[in-house]
Amino acid sequence: MREVLDTLFTGWESGATAGLATVVRTFQSAPRPAGASMLVSADGTVAGSVSGGCVEGAVYELATQVAQDGVPLLVRYGISDDDAFAVGLTCGGILDVFVEPVSRATFALLESVHDDVDAGRPVGVATVIEHPDAAWLGRHLVVRPNGFEGDLGSEHANHAIGDDTQGLLAAGRNTTLTYGPDGERRGEGMRVFFASYAPRPRLLVFGAIDFATALARLGTFLGYRVTVCDARGVFATAARFPGVDEVVVRRPDRYLREQIAGGFIDPRTVICVLTHDPKFDVPLLEAALHGPPVAYIGAMGSRRTHLDRLARLRAVGVTDAELNRLRSPIGLDLGSRTPEETAVSIAAEIISLQWGGSGEPLHTLVDAIHHDDLVDRSLPPAAFLETTPAAP
Repeated sequence: MREVLDTLFTGWESGATAGLATVVRTFQSAPRPAGASMLVSADGTVAGSVSGGCVEGAVYELATQVAQDGVPLLVRYGISDDDAFAVGLTCGGILDVFVEPVSRATFALLESVHDDVDAGRPVGVATVIEHPDAAWLGRHLVVRPNGFEGDLGSEHANHAIGDDTQGLLAAGRNTTLTYGPDGERRGEGMRVFFASYAPRPRLLVFGAIDFATALARLGTFLGYRVTVCDARGVFATAARFPGVDEVVVRRPDRYLREQIAGGFIDPRTVICVLTHDPKFDVPLLEAALHGPPVAYIGAMGSRRTHLDRLARLRAVGVTDAELNRLRSPIGLDLGSRTPEETAVSIAAEIISLQWGGSGEPLHTLVDAIHHDDLVDRSLPPAAFLETTPAAP
C-alpha cells in the first residue's frame, strides 16, 4: 500500500470509496512481491501495480466492482494455455490478491497510518483476508511497536495477532498468517495479511566525491533515506547533493559511532565508503565492522588499496570474521567507467545481496528468476488460473 498511500488518503479525506488490490501471497515466479498494491480511485484513475501488467486489466475491473458493492474478495491469478494472455500470468507465477473497498467507513484508522508513514514511524496493518464469517473480511488492526488499535472481530484475535506481528514489524516483513476463526494460533479458517511500513532503510555514503553524487541520487531513487558525510565542508554541501535527506560535515568515523550509539543503525542499513583515503577509511571501517549487523558494507579502491586497507584494519584489531563483512573493491563487475555507471554497479551488488541474486546474466540461468525470499513454493508447479471469492 505504501506506493499508493498518498493517493488513497486523498480520496479517503474527500469521503470517496476506492478499490484497493494487494498481493498477499505469491507462488513460483511471481512478478511482484507480497505487499504490492494497485489502487482504483472513485474517478477511475489507477495507481500502482500488482503484476507489472499481466493481470492489471482484470484487477481494475474487480477493484471497480468491489468499490461499488463493498464486498471484499480474495482472488487467485495464475496461468493456463487457454487464457494466459487474456487474464493470466505469462511468467508462470501465481498471485493471491485481496481486493477491498477503502473509505472512512471501512478503514477509520487510515489517517493515523498515513501520518505514521509520512513521519517515518514504524507501523503495520493486519487485514483479515479470509474467514468463515464474511463480516470479518477487510477488518484492520493497526500495529505499532508499543501496541495496537482497531478490531479484527474479537479481543482474542486482536491480542493474538497484535502480539504475533510485533516481530514482523521490527523486521519490516510482509506476510500472510493463518489462525483459527477466533485467532487460535494452532487453528485454521482465518488468514490475515500483515503489511509492514517500516521507515525507509538508510544509505550512508562517506566521501563527498563525484561517485558519491551519483550513488546518492540512485539511492534516493531506490527508496533509501540517504546521508552523505565528509569531514571537508567545502565538498559536503547541499548544492552538490540535491535531493538527499542529509548532508553531514563531520569526521566519518565519529559520525558513524554516534549513529551506532544512538541506535540509528539497523540490519537494513547500507554503508558505502568512497573516500579511499586511509586516514578516513581505516577508523570508519573499524567502527562499521565492529558495529551491529547491517545489510552491506562496501569500500571503494583498487585491489592494491584493498590489500593495504586489510593490513591496516588487522593492525587495529579487526578480525578476519569481521573483515568477511566487507565488500571491496565495491560493486559488481559491469565494466563501469563513469560515476553513474559505478553507482549502478554498487547498487546492483546491494540488490543482489538483499535478495540472494547470483549476479549472473538471467539468460544463462535455469532457476526461477525470483528467489525464495519472494515466492512460496508450497504449491505444485501445475499452472492454473483461478479466481475465487474470499468467503462462501
